[in-house]
Order: sequence, then C-alpha cells, then structure tokens
Amino acid sequence: QIKIVESGGGSVQAGGSLRLSCTATAYTLRYNPVAWFRQFPGKAREVVAAFYAPAGTELSRLCADSVKGRFSISPDNDKNTVFLEINSLKIEDTATYYCAAGWAGGDWRYRALVPEAYKNWGQGTQVTVSS
Repeated sequence: QIKIVESGGGSVQAGGSLRLSCTATAYTLRYNPVAWFRQFPGKAREVVAAFYAPAGTELSRLCADSVKGRFSISPDNDKNTVFLEINSLKIEDTATYYCAAGWAGGDWRYRALVPEAYKNWGQGTQVTVSS
C-alpha cells in the first residue's frame, strides 16, 4: 500500500525559510510525477510546485506563479524523497502543505497542477508564518 508522508513544517517568522520533505513507501518517487499543494482554511487545495523526471529524460518542474522565485521543488533520489524549499516566507504562506503522488494518467504538461491527477496524498504538514 502506497503511503505518502510529509514533514518539516513548523512555525517561523516572516522572511525565514523552511524545507518540507515528502517520502513514500511502496512507491518510487524518482520517475513519477510528484507535486506539492497547500490548503488555506476553508479553501480548495492549490498547487505550488510539481516535478516529473521520467527515466532517460531531464527533470521537468512547474511552479505556481504566486510562489515563483521563493518555492523550489527537488528530488533526492537516493532517499526517495522530494523536497519543497520555501524561502522568504510570508504570513500569507500559512497553510497546510500536502505532497501528492500516484499519477492518475494524462499528459503531465497539462495535468501536473490538477489535484485530481494524483491518487495518493499525505496527511499534510502545517506551516505557520508570523510577523
């Protein structure tokens, strides 16, 4: 059974940085699409970053316009882990962050940012940014 686990969230001051981790059991993240989403209270989940690196191809990354330049997604293939680096944190980044994997199919170029494209989700990790 595939299990996705996020970690690394916490409480930080505005301007600080965090590195969130996503690990998986019974699933190899390396060659499969993976994405990070976040969810604000009462709101739908929104994508922040996604990556896909099929064997023999270069890694492809996508990042939401709202976080470009501050958020970065990267894999650690040796540890079967995908990181989300968050820099210059803002109070409005306060949310629960989720890792998603288990591709449901379709062209990644058009579906990478769609929650329904992923079948497996972690429980989320909370990020709280204060002034």
